[in-house]
Amino acid sequence: MPVKLTEHEIEDALKKLPNWQREGDTLRREFQFKNFLDAFAFMTKVAICAEKIDHHPNWSNSYNKVVISLTTHDVGGLTPRDLALAEAINREAP
Repeated sequence: MPVKLTEHEIEDALKKLPNWQREGDTLRREFQFKNFLDAFAFMTKVAICAEKIDHHPNWSNSYNKVVISLTTHDVGGLTPRDLALAEAINREAP
């Protein structure tokens, strides 16, 4: 089972994760695209990354906007898996 990150580890990680904000026990980021097709294409890329990492986001999509929240439910907070997925998502972001 993954180990929950300390406050210090989370603060350090956020310095390396541009545009991600902490909201309680989650990391959250919003993305805006030119249109629905671009938003959906991004979600498809993220889905492939999530499957490879075996860690899946909570997300929503409305037309050209995608909102992603990451947390590890098993431990009730943030773990290295959330950071790894956030980094992968950043690589796919426009």
